[in-house]
Amino acid sequence: MSDWDIADIPHLTGKTAVVTGANSGLGLETTRALAGAGAQVVMACRNVGKGEHAAEQIRRDHPAARVQVMPLDLANLSSVESFAADFLASHERLDILVNNAGVMALPLRRTADGFEMQIGTNHLGHFALTGRLLDRLRATPDARVVTVSSLAHTFGSIDSGDLNWNTRRYKRWPAYGQAKLANLVFALELDRRLRASSADVLSAAAHPGYAATHLQLAGPEMTGSRLAATGMRVANRVFGQSQRRGALPSLYAATAGDVEGGDYFGPDGFREFWGKPTRVKPAGRALKRDTAERLWAVSEQLTGVSYGM
Repeated sequence: MSDWDIADIPHLTGKTAVVTGANSGLGLETTRALAGAGAQVVMACRNVGKGEHAAEQIRRDHPAARVQVMPLDLANLSSVESFAADFLASHERLDILVNNAGVMALPLRRTADGFEMQIGTNHLGHFALTGRLLDRLRATPDARVVTVSSLAHTFGSIDSGDLNWNTRRYKRWPAYGQAKLANLVFALELDRRLRASSADVLSAAAHPGYAATHLQLAGPEMTGSRLAATGMRVANRVFGQSQRRGALPSLYAATAGDVEGGDYFGPDGFREFWGKPTRVKPAGRALKRDTAERLWAVSEQLTGVSYGM
């Protein structure tokens, strides 16, 4: 596994993938690699114009690439429902779902449905999307769901009674840690429920280590802090690995032959900051079944999406 790279992705001709946040960063690299291996990739993007521009980049790199941009705003449950309905009406299979899109360390913002923006986008939007696409995944042999978490899950703590920071004093980094821990808890609990229902769907998780993307700059840009933005740019240059390398753990989870349900992949280098993909261990808090069950229940309640498993 230590030498695995994009060239090792198996042929994916005939397979269909959905990648959220596919117009930039890790999502763009994930889409580029899957399309280059022959998959038809639906680029689920909030900004369709940026998505179409990214799709043209991919077609220049891979003239035979089959990529399609569809609008999806994970911060709006109506958009999630519309995307799922349109996808199901136009695609007969779904082999790979990569829950990649996310926001990081934002000042307090609310989604269209009143959720705190980080938990709403990173977790609740993906929870609703996966649930609405689940029947198509179950109908496709050997389908996979890959949910992208982060090293930040290690300092996260899930407050199921106040998931949306309605009563707590909001802090953007703890909110980010909660959202990324929720991603990992969701991926592991989804695998347990799929196994219990004998579904032919695999749920795995991945994290990119420290990948230099625009994700780190969104928070400082929203607050207008030039100092913080400059600090993030310097940290990206000094510590970050490329977007391409950051996408490798997700791509491994989505395509490699030895992946099992409940696996978690990250870089094999120093403190999992960078390197080639390998199996890594979740923090102990991500493995607590009572946390997973409470999160699942409140996620169904907030999104109105029930998995029926």
